[in-house]
Amino acid sequence: MARKCEICGKGVQMGNRIETRGKAKYLGGVGTKITGKTRRKFVPNLQKVHVTLPSGANKSMRVCTQCLRSGSVRKTVKTKPFDVSGAK
Repeated sequence: MARKCEICGKGVQMGNRIETRGKAKYLGGVGTKITGKTRRKFVPNLQKVHVTLPSGANKSMRVCTQCLRSGSVRKTVKTKPFDVSGAK
């Protein structure tokens, strides 16, 4: 379950790292050449957060930042919010 979002299931993806040399044609060169391709990993940005589940229970989960920003997850309230009505 490592490196996987517990909400959307986003995980590690594979891709290529491309090494180039030369000067681009629009800059006055003869063009760029690919001199190497190696495999690399695209790792999701996972954060460990305390989440309040729909049942009301609190749980620690590994969630990607896209799920945090979209509102798919409700973070737990650690302290009671400040109450102004009782103050004088």
